[in-house]
Amino acid sequence: MSAQPARRRLGLWMATALVVGNMIGSGVFLLPSSLAAYGPISLVAWGFTAVGAILLALVFARLARAYPRTGGPYAYARKAFGDFVGFQTAWGYWIAVWAGNAAIAVAFVGYLAHFWPALGADKVLAAGVGLAAIWLLTAVNSYGIRQGGAVQVATTIIKLVPLLLIAVGGLFFIESGNFGEFNASGEGAFGAVTGAAALTLWAFIGLESATVPAEDVQNPEKTIPRATVAGTAVTALIYILGTVAVLGLVPAAALATSTAPFADAADAAFGGWAADLVAAGAAISAFGALNGWILLQGQIPFAAARDGLFPRVFARTGRSGTPIVGLVVSSVLVTGLMVMNYNASLVDQFTFIILLATLTTVIPYAYAAAAQLVLLATDRTAFSGRRLAGSAVIALLAFGYSVWAIAGSGYEVVYKGTL
Repeated sequence: MSAQPARRRLGLWMATALVVGNMIGSGVFLLPSSLAAYGPISLVAWGFTAVGAILLALVFARLARAYPRTGGPYAYARKAFGDFVGFQTAWGYWIAVWAGNAAIAVAFVGYLAHFWPALGADKVLAAGVGLAAIWLLTAVNSYGIRQGGAVQVATTIIKLVPLLLIAVGGLFFIESGNFGEFNASGEGAFGAVTGAAALTLWAFIGLESATVPAEDVQNPEKTIPRATVAGTAVTALIYILGTVAVLGLVPAAALATSTAPFADAADAAFGGWAADLVAAGAAISAFGALNGWILLQGQIPFAAARDGLFPRVFARTGRSGTPIVGLVVSSVLVTGLMVMNYNASLVDQFTFIILLATLTTVIPYAYAAAAQLVLLATDRTAFSGRRLAGSAVIALLAFGYSVWAIAGSGYEVVYKGTL
């Protein structure tokens, strides 16, 4: 293998911003409306999901420390189970990334429509703006991973402002009467928590982000574990506090039909100017998440191609060492899905593709947890002699959580996704 070009790498702040920015995308700004049907019991679901996410973060942190190699979940699955499972993981995860990018781009355009109403009526204009965002960020990340990391830090800081405004400041304005019935779902407590947890899980997709470009991270053995665990913990705290604030600021009936729950909560607490701030934050949040996932979309096929499991062309890099072919091919595929999404007859197909993409993200989580269990037994020299039993318990719990999450996707999605 020829030597790769020298390149500037991601430091701790950029790696942490990648984790936080990829998790806090477009979905969290709408999630309280989806959870309104369950009532405050959804906070219990947030707690379960946060614990599951932290367990997975600890698994990825330990694996990244032992094997700081580009590819993240793919690299660990291949190390533990061989080429077939490795290819399966790379294939599914890559599809999940670029298909998800199409959805994020659509959400970005939707939030912009708050300030540019023509986007809501003119489908051609909306499609053009979405595609412009995709290719602008593809160009930024093609220029160098450090440039993509800088954009990620800036957008992550900006997106946290409106979220923290509600998650912290909004708590001082909540009214207990707005919370409504604790379990409003009509189901038993276990069913309600399981149903709500299936929704909250999607907000944590991306916790593994720092492991994917491992060879482009400074001091990866230390930086990646810190960024992964800290980023997941910070995000979980913001999600839970934000949900508490929104539930307490917006009456339950209004929240269930709201298309912008954080904006409505800001309006209730601070007035109309805050609603505009949150809408702007949501647009920037989607833009930042799109940047972070575009940064990753070339890394997975690059890692698999380098190992001979994807076509060799994906292993080609630009002058700055970025996987240029993977970036461009992935964005071409995203463009195709964007075009499909703006054809009304294909919207249902597109929605199902995104559900399948989410499933193909969670399956690599299960593989990663199982991989740690296998590697703890077969490659002990790669792990510290201390806390091996604790690591095995964490991996086992993370695997169980992942399987539960896969089951929660529903029979049809699991059946077709597996095929």
